[in-house]
Amino acid sequence: MKTPAEKLNVGVVGVGYFGKFHVEKYARNPLVNLVGVVDLDAEKARKIAEKNKTRPFYDPADFYDKVEAVSIAVPTPYHFSVAQEFLKRGIHVLLEKPMAVTVAEAKKLLELAQLKECILQIGHLERFNPALTALRQSLTNPRFIESHRLQSFIERAIDVDVIMDLMIHDIDVILNLVKSDVSEIRATGVPVVSSRIDIANARVTFKNGCVANVTASRVSLKSMRKIRIFQPDAYFSIDFAQKKVSIHRKVADIEGSDFPKIVEEKVTPQEYDALEVEVQAFVESVLNNTLPLVTGLDGLKALEVANEIKKQTSASPRD
Repeated sequence: MKTPAEKLNVGVVGVGYFGKFHVEKYARNPLVNLVGVVDLDAEKARKIAEKNKTRPFYDPADFYDKVEAVSIAVPTPYHFSVAQEFLKRGIHVLLEKPMAVTVAEAKKLLELAQLKECILQIGHLERFNPALTALRQSLTNPRFIESHRLQSFIERAIDVDVIMDLMIHDIDVILNLVKSDVSEIRATGVPVVSSRIDIANARVTFKNGCVANVTASRVSLKSMRKIRIFQPDAYFSIDFAQKKVSIHRKVADIEGSDFPKIVEEKVTPQEYDALEVEVQAFVESVLNNTLPLVTGLDGLKALEVANEIKKQTSASPRD
């Protein structure tokens, strides 16, 4: 464990859409010495480094003897190969979602992190969303969950299907809330504008009886990131994008009425930057040697469910 005067030497590998935001958060973090950024695109690396007053590098290997921790935000197909090289050297890793392409790769990363006693945090950002945080203490016994994550097509995501690009966010949130093993998955999906699945729906049944209906689309005209959670005493509505929350509860039966009354309670989440909190949580986990909020095991479980959904959608009949 470092003393308060010592800063954590950190780097960022991959400074595309997500990676550049990681760089900004580290650059402002008083607990961190941002050693530099790595990207195969030399011009991009130079621009991001200059903007954040750090050094550009062009090969992850340049970091091995310079950093104690890294954020990895390279394209998904390279998550495993890049992350394993840092973990092998005892370097802590914050790895963007999805954890890997295959479950076998994810298991190897988890085993390697455990062997080297490294922090391995997975970048499931919605876990840090203020709207979810505001309800965490109230979500005690979900029995039915319905989620919709919709957006228009973005070319930067063509290396993965909609399940790994969008749906996996909600899969991780749902697995964390339900805390029960999955007993059955039924799913369907189709490609629309790309060669991969662009819209998918899955019905996930848990051993404790909870059912989740999960929909993700990247061919929608409007954006939506909403989830509704029903439990015996209430149902909760979360808008991840707008950071809005409402709770609907049943009140005591009203005299003269055959039906109970449902009252709505608005909740105002605390305002904060979710990515900044995610990065701060990673830094503190490394400095204090504590488990991160989203562990490598969490990433593996989400990937297992996502891969089963992917397998079923890939097997869906095609015209």
